[in-house]
Amino acid sequence: MDTSQFKGRHLFVAGGSSGINFGIAQAFARAGAKVTVMSRSADKVVSAAAQLQALGAQAIGIAADVRHPEAVQAAFAQAEENFGPIDVLVSGAAGNFLASALDMSPNAFKTVVDIDLLGSFNVARLAHAHLRKPGACVIQISAGQSFIPTPFQAHVCAAKAGVDMLTQVLALEWGAQGIRINSIVPGPIADTEGLKRLAPGEDNLKAMAERVPLKRLGKIEDIARMAMLLASDWGSYITGAIIPVDGGLALSGPRDFTAAAAASRREKA
Repeated sequence: MDTSQFKGRHLFVAGGSSGINFGIAQAFARAGAKVTVMSRSADKVVSAAAQLQALGAQAIGIAADVRHPEAVQAAFAQAEENFGPIDVLVSGAAGNFLASALDMSPNAFKTVVDIDLLGSFNVARLAHAHLRKPGACVIQISAGQSFIPTPFQAHVCAAKAGVDMLTQVLALEWGAQGIRINSIVPGPIADTEGLKRLAPGEDNLKAMAERVPLKRLGKIEDIARMAMLLASDWGSYITGAIIPVDGGLALSGPRDFTAAAAASRREKA
């Protein structure tokens, strides 16, 4: 795929200071895109923007919490003032931890729903006025828990299922305006904080890789490449899709690795 098509385009990444989302930002930066990174931590967004600038990209970092609509609105206004309308929006702010439903407080459950689901709604709704129309592409970063019941992940399963349904509803509502929106569902991606929480330690990571039909963990660039495909001319007829990039893990049935990881944590406690 010719990535030169992204030169000069404006990418906005919510939750983009680390992990998969930052990897997406780096890929677009290398292709010549202008990049806005938004995250809760002021220190992290400043660092992320500096790293993108070191790649030769025009980039800014904005500190804002996806749970606070006023802050998100201000971030979009600042981004457009700097780089013009948004061509590609990546919405990937997320929270996670291991806990059984009985051990989880309502506030703990609500925290993840507020970040993952309400945050995704806030980002998409408030971005709308700042998206290039027609032609903008919105990419939501989901999770396999959205359609695979996963022990010790009730909060994430509920929140991410909502995110994917939001993707499909907005695809219907915004399609006539020339806005496409899709969800990417990453599998177990190496060197990410999320995987380290869900499969802590080398033994758990090896067991996870063995569950994947391709017999390996994914790489951040696997997700970045899918994001670029969806945002490219090659993806111009794709909208409302929920796309696993997981080495086939979704085909392997219910996920019990979280139960093993939770047991391992209890033994260490």
